[in-house]
Amino acid sequence: MASRDATVEPITSSVSDTMLPSETGETKLPVKKIPGDYGLPFIGPIKDRLDYFYNQGRDKFFKSKIQKYQSTVIRTNMPPGPFIASNPKVIALLDGKSFPILFDVSKVEKKNLFTGTYMPSTNLTGGYRILSYLDPSEPTHTKLKQLLFFLLKSSSNRVFPEFEACYTELFKTVENELNEKGQSSFEKPNEQAAFNFLGRAYFGSNPVDTKLGTDGPSLIAKWVLFQLAPVLSLGLPKYIEDLLIHTFPLPSFLVKKDYKRLYDFFYESAGSVLDEAEKMGISREEACHNLLFATCFNTFGGMKIFFPNILKWIGNAGPDLHRSLAKEIRSVIKSNGGELSLGAMEQMPLMKSVVYEAFRIEPPVPAQYAKAKVDLLLESHDAVFEVKKGEMFFGYQPFATKDPIIFERAEEFVPERFMGVEGEKLLKHVFWSNGPETEHPTVENKQCAGKEFVVLISRLFVVELFRRYDTFEIEIGTSTLGAAITIKSLNKTSF
Repeated sequence: MASRDATVEPITSSVSDTMLPSETGETKLPVKKIPGDYGLPFIGPIKDRLDYFYNQGRDKFFKSKIQKYQSTVIRTNMPPGPFIASNPKVIALLDGKSFPILFDVSKVEKKNLFTGTYMPSTNLTGGYRILSYLDPSEPTHTKLKQLLFFLLKSSSNRVFPEFEACYTELFKTVENELNEKGQSSFEKPNEQAAFNFLGRAYFGSNPVDTKLGTDGPSLIAKWVLFQLAPVLSLGLPKYIEDLLIHTFPLPSFLVKKDYKRLYDFFYESAGSVLDEAEKMGISREEACHNLLFATCFNTFGGMKIFFPNILKWIGNAGPDLHRSLAKEIRSVIKSNGGELSLGAMEQMPLMKSVVYEAFRIEPPVPAQYAKAKVDLLLESHDAVFEVKKGEMFFGYQPFATKDPIIFERAEEFVPERFMGVEGEKLLKHVFWSNGPETEHPTVENKQCAGKEFVVLISRLFVVELFRRYDTFEIEIGTSTLGAAITIKSLNKTSF
């Protein structure tokens, strides 16, 4: 993770005789050549891959390059490299100033870049290029994003009651396991609650009452693994793992039956949304594959990673924060006649700030990519860099959102960071949704269609937690994606 040691001192004019005004026009910045190198063909990418996954680890990999080149904009290779990605060369953006170029669709394109320097086989998505892989300039992008907006709007009245119902079941499960075993893993109950909630809220269909039963989360996990394996580490011995999942793509036929089970659930459950898709000129099949991806990969995947992270950061913050959240949440609900609503949650500034801070300090999707579609100038805090058309950008979001030039105590979880007028001004530097928190998804941009929905359910999770409990204790482990949380105690409400 980024640290103050890794920050770059302002670069003086001795670096370059050419000076350009900054975006604000207040200071002149030197024009620099982007430092770094790609190494020898084939050997360089593999060396970087081994350093990234094993020899250094992700954060140290980038930190060491920042220190070596004294720059937060560098040239490097990104995994997976040979033989999955034909071109692993990127310009890495490792600060909060350069990072937003990734969102400017007038200067960059996002075609086939959702997973980075490689694209999983479309055999994993029914033969279709899914919305996440489309650039806004492609006509289908507009139709499919409009379909997701329709899904979100048509299901809005079910979100609050279904979330409360599904997460009431989760907390009952956790409490029962605590009583029986003295501790409870959060992972499986959270995944089941999340998938049940999405089926019930989006489509009015409870997955456990269908042919899927309780298999949904495990089917999704296997399907996602086949797409993301080239950029994951599973904890296997280094060279075995590197050969198995980083060198050649896993064959898609191994998950064909699992995917078909998921597809059938969506095809049978999403009738009214598929009807709307046909009115928009999208086939039912293409729409169904996109609904599956948006629900299972994007939203469920986000809840699977982010809800444990919320627990981790709030749990680590301790009982004083827990009591403050419980007091705020319960008093607002009481003053609103015992009802929870969007308006009521807007009256919970600490709760809102805590959720934003969790998004800032550990964004659920750390990597974002884009390709320059014109020659352009890229600005960091210290310098301006010339970028040629066709060059690939890679942004490592945890360094951008923990940029110590932008955020004080950048490495710390500060619950009240986004409270008040000055705190809210910092939201423009929170990028978890593939765009600034202060902006909104449209058909013209690549910001997450469900941005507002994800913020809402993350807030609901914190509210439902502290409606029930004064404080809790956890044990934190690691998993392939996110944190592995074991709940050690839950202290029920005393006021």
